[in-house]
Amino acid sequence: MSKRIRNKPPKKGLFNKGLFNLAVIVSISVCAALVFTTERDCSQKEKELTRIQAKIDAYKIENEDMQRTLEGDDFSAYMEKIALEERGYAYPNERRFYDTSRD
Repeated sequence: MSKRIRNKPPKKGLFNKGLFNLAVIVSISVCAALVFTTERDCSQKEKELTRIQAKIDAYKIENEDMQRTLEGDDFSAYMEKIALEERGYAYPNERRFYDTSRD
């Protein structure tokens, strides 16, 4: 009597080898895409941070200049200069002439 070796048929289930491999490949692809987009976003935010930091430094310098002006003895001269040059004020008996031919 010879013994017969019976081959078991492949299991048909929800997680067979092909479906499992497909799930692994899709998972790896999604993870790679997430890592790529996260790295890109981080580099953009770092560039934005450097621009903002440069603006902060410029504002700090401007604030220090204004603080020195406010604390200095020459505050009235500074206010007069701003009024005359930037705001367009004039002394009561002062006449100003403007060249209107160059528009």
